[in-house]
Amino acid sequence: MEKLTFTMENYLEAIYELSGGQAGVRVSDIAGRLGVTKASTNSAMSTLSEKGLIVAEKYKEVFLTPAGLQLARFTSIKHQVIQKFFTKVLNIDAAIADRDACAIEHVISNDSIQAMEQFLAHFTELQKS
Repeated sequence: MEKLTFTMENYLEAIYELSGGQAGVRVSDIAGRLGVTKASTNSAMSTLSEKGLIVAEKYKEVFLTPAGLQLARFTSIKHQVIQKFFTKVLNIDAAIADRDACAIEHVISNDSIQAMEQFLAHFTELQKS
């Protein structure tokens, strides 16, 4: 599958976070979470459905497919790692770290995420001693 745009990844991540990865989510809740219109959300849902990442029927809840769940979970994990690195290691304000993590999560390599995770694990151990 071709790489998704930042916007489509943000929609998947919002569905994942609102649903806990299991339940269905209303389009109005997704739109509210992202601060966009329902029309924009419906358009995005069509795109994600065509790519096999969600199941959405008109006037029904939206559900992640297994492929959508995997991609959404990975995007969410990247966001959390980046945000934690920024707040715990760099002492960046949580709101700024969240906003920056949202932008960076779409372009950062898996190698960089793994390196951040390893650094955080060592950093946490050093903090305890």
